[in-house]
Amino acid sequence: ETSLHYFTTNIFKLTEEAANLYFLCLLILQIIPQISTLPWYTTLVPLVLVLGITAIKDLVDDLARHRMDKEINNRRCDVLLNGRFEETRWMNLQVGDVVRLKKNEFIPADILLLSSSNPNSLCYVETAELDGETNLKFKMGLKVTDERLQEEDQLARFNALIMCEEPNNRLDKFVGTMIWDAQSYPLDLDNMLLRGCKIRNTDECHGLVIFAGNDTKIMRNGGKTRFKRTLIDKLMNYMVYTIFGLLVLLCAGLAIGHTYWYESIGSKAWYLYDGLGYSSSYRGFLSFWGYIIILNTMVPISLYVSVEVIRLGQSKFINWDLQMYYADKDTPAKARTTTLNEQLGQIEYIFSDKTGTLTQNIMAFKKCTIKGRTYDINFPFSPIFTQPVDFSWNKHADNKFQFEDSFLVSCIRSKKDPQILEFFKLLSLCHTVMLVYQAASPDEGALVTAARNFGFVFLSRTQDTITIMELDHEETYEMLALLDFNSDRKRMSIILRFPDGKIRLYCKGADTVIYQRLDPNSQNKETTQEALDIFANETLRTLCLCYKDISQAEFDAWSQKHQAASVSMGNRDEALDLVYEEIEKNLLLIGATAIEDKLQDGVPETIAKLAKADIKIWVLTGDKKETAENIGFSCQLLTEDMKIHYGEDVNVQLRNRQTQRRNDPQGRNKKLKEQFFTESSKNALVITGGWLNEILYEKKKKRRRLRLKKLRKRYTNSSSAPDSSQPVDDWEKEKRQEDFVDMACECSAVICCRVTPKQKANVVSLVKRYKKAVTLSIGDGANDVNMIKTADIGVGISGQEGMQAVMSSDYAFAQFRYLQRLLLVHGRWSYIRMCKFLRYFFYKNFAFTLVHFWFSFFNGFSSQTAYEDWFITLYNVCYSSLPVLLVGLLDQDVNDKLSLRFPKLYLPGQQGSLFNYKNFFISLFHGVFTSLMIFFIPYGAFLQTMGQDGEAPSDYQSFAVVAASSLIITVNLQISLNTSYWTFVNCFAVLGSIAIYFGVMFDIHSAGIHVIFPTTFTFTGAASNALRQPYLWLTIILTVGICLLPVICIQFLHQTIYPSVGDKKYEMEDEEEERKKRKPTFQRGGRSRRSAYAFSHSRGYADLIASGRSIRQRPRVRPELRESIREAPQAENI
Repeated sequence: ETSLHYFTTNIFKLTEEAANLYFLCLLILQIIPQISTLPWYTTLVPLVLVLGITAIKDLVDDLARHRMDKEINNRRCDVLLNGRFEETRWMNLQVGDVVRLKKNEFIPADILLLSSSNPNSLCYVETAELDGETNLKFKMGLKVTDERLQEEDQLARFNALIMCEEPNNRLDKFVGTMIWDAQSYPLDLDNMLLRGCKIRNTDECHGLVIFAGNDTKIMRNGGKTRFKRTLIDKLMNYMVYTIFGLLVLLCAGLAIGHTYWYESIGSKAWYLYDGLGYSSSYRGFLSFWGYIIILNTMVPISLYVSVEVIRLGQSKFINWDLQMYYADKDTPAKARTTTLNEQLGQIEYIFSDKTGTLTQNIMAFKKCTIKGRTYDINFPFSPIFTQPVDFSWNKHADNKFQFEDSFLVSCIRSKKDPQILEFFKLLSLCHTVMLVYQAASPDEGALVTAARNFGFVFLSRTQDTITIMELDHEETYEMLALLDFNSDRKRMSIILRFPDGKIRLYCKGADTVIYQRLDPNSQNKETTQEALDIFANETLRTLCLCYKDISQAEFDAWSQKHQAASVSMGNRDEALDLVYEEIEKNLLLIGATAIEDKLQDGVPETIAKLAKADIKIWVLTGDKKETAENIGFSCQLLTEDMKIHYGEDVNVQLRNRQTQRRNDPQGRNKKLKEQFFTESSKNALVITGGWLNEILYEKKKKRRRLRLKKLRKRYTNSSSAPDSSQPVDDWEKEKRQEDFVDMACECSAVICCRVTPKQKANVVSLVKRYKKAVTLSIGDGANDVNMIKTADIGVGISGQEGMQAVMSSDYAFAQFRYLQRLLLVHGRWSYIRMCKFLRYFFYKNFAFTLVHFWFSFFNGFSSQTAYEDWFITLYNVCYSSLPVLLVGLLDQDVNDKLSLRFPKLYLPGQQGSLFNYKNFFISLFHGVFTSLMIFFIPYGAFLQTMGQDGEAPSDYQSFAVVAASSLIITVNLQISLNTSYWTFVNCFAVLGSIAIYFGVMFDIHSAGIHVIFPTTFTFTGAASNALRQPYLWLTIILTVGICLLPVICIQFLHQTIYPSVGDKKYEMEDEEEERKKRKPTFQRGGRSRRSAYAFSHSRGYADLIASGRSIRQRPRVRPELRESIREAPQAENI
């Protein structure tokens, strides 16, 4: 059954390719005796070879998948059957089974965690196979199941009802309710063990199967990924259809010619009488199908398999490139697809994440502000005062942690300022970090590490408690509620009961949301905001900290609402967000943190080089505007000669365009040609996610929509006119989006701040839709996956945020700087090689096939071939394929150093100038010219000639030998003229192809093989008879010379008169030096409140909440101080 399924599926898949289906139909036509003009093997042999190679490759892949499936299905686990745990295979698991899992075992299904051997039913899992992240995550069973379901007999009596969502592919969400003993308990993702994870640091756990088999979330995510096709792929298919159209026209013309010829000549010649009695029109009909078979090689059967071989080789070259190998992490570059290489040479827009992609994504706690005072390096220009603080007094301190302001440590140790103590107590309590008891640092995240070094050490947590070390004594706090983070809230909170009974809410988040929820009487708001602006100017990412005391009565009332929202089956997340809003208000500000993340090596140089290649770079980040803008200057995305436009500044222009269309109903569908920016200087655009919502028209949260609905109703009831800036229909929405894309694409750089993963993908989609441009997205985190999949090319960076971006990408490497080599070297080479390969491939098939067409005018259009049958069979397989294949694999117009030195060489790929319909028709006419010479020069040489023996060798077989020999030598020398980079292999391939042709020809024309196969090999002695005549060799030389000489002359004149960018490569002068970096200082004026902290865009843990990463530029110093700073050992931290 499996073999039959593979066979039928593979055949169906292969026949989906237009060319394969076409040749299969040809094979069927050749079986019909009335129209068969060629032996069946002339089509069958190449077809079987092509399909066989593809089928074998697919079979190997399928067998590997089958073995993997079998191995997984036969894995064992313990299932509760008849009151006892028994070992069974995964394939036998069913929904409702109670299973027992042990340490280091994979989870066989989506399972509700009931209990575990750890306290409070905590269970650690590794999700590497699920999302690529290697850090451990924790799951937690319900308190009621932990207390009542520990033994086998208790589990056997378990009879709860589980109501949950339908099977889906969302790995980040689960909503359900457990009803047990008339009580309802909310279930979420924290209670679920998903298939594909691995049990770690937990000896044993029990669970209930919720989804099994294909209903599990990881299997639901196994659907087909959107298949990406290159522009050349699409163009190649259109050209194949064009060739097929030309083939039909040629065959129809020849069929009409045969009809006319038979009517006027053939029917009257007694020696041509065949006794079949067919009419002239019917004979023309049969002739049409006969010529379809003869001229079928116009559509090259080996084209697709040759393209796949070339792409596979190009992918290997990327994988083997040592200059894209990152030794620090032993990470080579990886081409995860083999179908997109040449598209790397046509990129017009790059969409890049910032954190972890342009920056290193290694956070370091650098500064903080508490009660309006900023703690950092007090004397930045003097090495005397920049010694790191000594944390030896703290036995829990992390030796890698560095901080330069010793005054803050002295304040903490003296315990004189309660606000400072409260600041670090908040950092040690308000998070979702879990400890892993190993020798390495126990806690992850820069903020928890900072609190640990300053004396507030996170020790342990249970389902209900958190224990910390507060300087010299240990305290345990009861956790009443955890208000988790998501990308809409941009904050997280925790409600704790202190040992003295006091209830307090701690909250940390972006200042855009925290400042809206502060108590009006909260102190130090202005001074903290000033510090936040300074942090942002230094490209540090910020986080505000605040708290609120809650009475018992207030908490009890809120807790009831929280419990009701927690068990809601519909819109649970929205309901919880509304409840969170009620308690997170009237907060008291404590201070703010600043975290640093440096640029990766080589980022400014890479961006500058890509910009010179006319590639426009957009940075899409969750950071605040000031931070992203400063990063833009640091990495030379923004330069001093650019005029920066902001979203609010260009609104007027967008509205003017919209009004202009409304006032001109007749020109609704006309594209306005006026440019948005008339200045001659370079422009840059900096916009925010909130402003982008107006362009993308994303749906807001439910409460936001309700508020807008009320406002609209209020305006409707009043006499106010509607806002003319808002679109009135879908057409206007699309036009405004198009206007935005036109405006943004006029800019040399675009930075989108505060954007969500969905907005990132939508921006990429807009550019693809309205610009028809080739796009590339690059990122390193899970929030970049959507953007990576949406772009034409997706590049993943294996960084600090796991491997999910890499797993979703087409190409992967470890550093952003490798992107320039991927595009300017490998992408450019791949594009040039593929274009040269396709142009030559079409040419050699036209030159080969059209000889039959010219021959038809001399044989009564009788579907007679001009060559011997075996030559037709082997031409594309053996005689002309290897040289062009090597050109597609190895050719270089310039070496890699010059490709990087002169980025302008990349322009032809963006313009698509090396392979288009113009080049196609040039190849067509070149092939027509060559076929004319191949046929008519030997025809003229054979006409009225006499050999050395006094006999005329002008027989059909000798003519076929001379024409075939001329063709083979011509096409192989033609590819030699087109080869820019010669190696021994290229030389061997050209000479070897010609040698193989003559060797095979003399063999199949020998008497010995004719004796064995008298009906198959009929050209007995033709080769030796023809090629022993000197004037026939002169004919071959003349034919080859006339075919090649015009091409050489045209190429010389074209390169002299109309040189391309590549032709001028050696005449290019060095481009101007890179501009000096702009010091990132801005006049802030009276702008509205800003925020510098960027959150991850998924609900989750502290390492995500605390993932604010950015960089700051080194301050410029006076020349006389530069040397002293260089000598300071801590100068790199200044």
